Amino acid sequence: MYDKNNIFAKILRNEIPCDKFFEDEISLFFNDINPQARIHVLGIPKLDCIDFSDFINKAEEKTVSSFFTNVNLVIDKLNVRKSGYRIISNSGLDGGQEVPHFHIHILAGEKIGALR
Repeated sequence: MYDKNNIFAKILRNEIPCDKFFEDEISLFFNDINPQARIHVLGIPKLDCIDFSDFINKAEEKTVSSFFTNVNLVIDKLNVRKSGYRIISNSGLDGGQEVPHFHIHILAGEKIGALR
């Protein structure tokens, strides 16, 4: 069950501020408050969904397409397409998910090490 009091839900309701990078009616992208790279932007859909699978199952096809089109747009706005970037989405406890709202991390701006 979706927790409407998670930090990203509160950010979407403007109860907690964020450093917005891009926003439209489908999604919000903002700078991570604890960056793991020189550039670390989080992207969240404006839909109550816990993880990637929940997003895919709940969202209309147009919403899914628009969200990932926005990811691509943010990559261009960050000007990191040529230098490179990493997209991460964690799911569940074993996957390292800390906030139970589907989100992606875009890491860039420096050489990012290999995954263990």
